Amino acid sequence: MRDLGVGFGHLLKGQRWVSRHGRQYGFGLLPGLITLVLYVAALVALALWGADAVTWATPFADDWSSPWQGLFRGFLTAVLFALGLLLAVLTFTAVTLLIGDPFYESLSEQVDADVSPDGTAPRSDLPFWRELWISARDSLRVLVRAALWGVLLFALGLLPFVGQTVVPVLGFFVTGFFLTEELTAVAFQRRGVDLRARLTLLRSRKTLVWGFGTPLGLAFLVPFVAVFLMPGAVAGATMLARELLGEDVEESGEGSARVTADGEFRPGGVTPGSVPPPPAAPR
Repeated sequence: MRDLGVGFGHLLKGQRWVSRHGRQYGFGLLPGLITLVLYVAALVALALWGADAVTWATPFADDWSSPWQGLFRGFLTAVLFALGLLLAVLTFTAVTLLIGDPFYESLSEQVDADVSPDGTAPRSDLPFWRELWISARDSLRVLVRAALWGVLLFALGLLPFVGQTVVPVLGFFVTGFFLTEELTAVAFQRRGVDLRARLTLLRSRKTLVWGFGTPLGLAFLVPFVAVFLMPGAVAGATMLARELLGEDVEESGEGSARVTADGEFRPGGVTPGSVPPPPAAPR
């Protein structure tokens, strides 16, 4: 349970960091605003023409008597919009990060330098276009995983009682995990940690990940909130990535440095594709 608090603490630290760095926060808002406009337009279109799409997809119900036809198609329309909303929440971060890659790379790098005891930050030697390609490819792979979870949760949601109680809770935890993966990818990619290694790290401390991502996912359900929280979420995810990698962390002006469990100091990150073991539990 301690990791839940630590994960949530990183989320708060990230928001506090951007509140002290107004310029980075301002630039970090732009990609979220662009993505928000695109998603609102898509959801409005779904609300306006979703019923027509359901009618087109269910010709077998044309001869059904009232009220069964209306109830059936109304239910499917509501499900279609709910799936669209869930997909928007799951993909908002990935699309925003893709649009704002240069902004968030710079922000994450400054967070690294600010919290590192020696003031340095890992940097990628890859050209920009290569980094953008890797980011887009990994985001698509994560989206496929998230979509599979979405289909599974939707099927479970049809079960009586369980679908109305347990499944929504599971949905928030799944959303929180994938949100955290997308956000930490900015810091991990600069260190050469590939997608498989990132997922291994995140799964090794699920409660830490849930403590960060689940409340963020709940906040993202509130209209417009995601835009204003994104810069701080990227900053907090950078700190979370350092926690998962066992790197020293020191908030400038407050707190003290934390080292790995074996006392080793690794400011330079990890070898590309490798996964360092998670810090051992304190004795």
